[in-house]
Amino acid sequence: MEAIGTLAGGIAHDFNNILTGIIGFAQIADLKLEKNHPVKRRIQAILEGGERAKDLVSQILSFSRQGQMEKIPVDISHIIKEALNLLRSSLPTTIEINRYFEKETGIIEADPTQIHQVIMNLCTNAAHAMRDKGGILNIRLSNIYLEKNNSYTNAGKGKYLNLTISDTGHGIPEKFLERIFEPYFTTKEKGEGTGLGLAVVHGIITGFKGFINVKSKINKGTTFDIIFPLIEQKKEVINKDSEINLKTGNEKILLIDDEKIIIGLEKEILISLGYEVISETDAEKAVKIFEKNSNNIDLVITDMTMPHLTGLELAKKIKKIKPEISVILCSGFSEHITPDKMKNAGVNAFLQKPLDLENFSHTIRDVLNKKKK
Repeated sequence: MEAIGTLAGGIAHDFNNILTGIIGFAQIADLKLEKNHPVKRRIQAILEGGERAKDLVSQILSFSRQGQMEKIPVDISHIIKEALNLLRSSLPTTIEINRYFEKETGIIEADPTQIHQVIMNLCTNAAHAMRDKGGILNIRLSNIYLEKNNSYTNAGKGKYLNLTISDTGHGIPEKFLERIFEPYFTTKEKGEGTGLGLAVVHGIITGFKGFINVKSKINKGTTFDIIFPLIEQKKEVINKDSEINLKTGNEKILLIDDEKIIIGLEKEILISLGYEVISETDAEKAVKIFEKNSNNIDLVITDMTMPHLTGLELAKKIKKIKPEISVILCSGFSEHITPDKMKNAGVNAFLQKPLDLENFSHTIRDVLNKKKK
């Protein structure tokens, strides 16, 4: 597991750097095209592919337990709709998708991205089981109340959100049912499955204090029943359906990243948002540039993993020159970045690669606005 974790971290760092360029330039191209431009659908296909790759990295990290679970109030009906829209375009027409949502389903505490992973994994497995003969994929979402004695091992009495995903596929042999959540166990043919999907699903669900049951019959299909504890009070709910909203500015920013593609992308984004940009791929040269221009620079954005100086070390050096300067740290992945280390280095905000265009613009604006207060 330790070896897998180390490998996962390396994959995440390199792969997320690559994805930053792919997703970022695709987003810029998409924004610059008119609404009905014929190229738009091709760019959307690139973005969908990029998001799937991003989810794959997240899946590997979740399995290795290096991914962080962010618990926030979530209405998962929106996430299910989004996942099904993505799936529909890739599934054959012989597979019918039916969904049944109660009118008012409750709110749970979870990470929207990881809930999306659970749905995509289970629905993809269901589709795989029906690919030869077709069939029906059913998704049901409802509120339930469980008594003390119920079918979910260790689930206590109380209110839960119940997500059921079932198919009419070939089913899972009874002798395998107890093993399906084991890492690397798969009933698929060689080259068709990693054996990680259901292990990740189980890890995510139990991480959010949920429970999962599975029933299956050969040639009749498989049903996954998942429950999550409902939270009593409705807080602000994350809904991923909103349109992109970019924030602009006119300040001067020093941008540092050793990857030429990424620094080219970030510079183009910042200039399009109205900022003046000085960019540098060498961290040590960047410190010298800052020393000469510190009075005119309002913000520093730096990558974490670079030759000679890490992002944290760079932050400390420029803070010695100008203590009030704001710093945003970016990284594809690093297990060495902790809130305490960022605080000690004077880092004001952290952004995970691949960068999201909207989040990138908002974080920059928020950090600069706090400095003005």
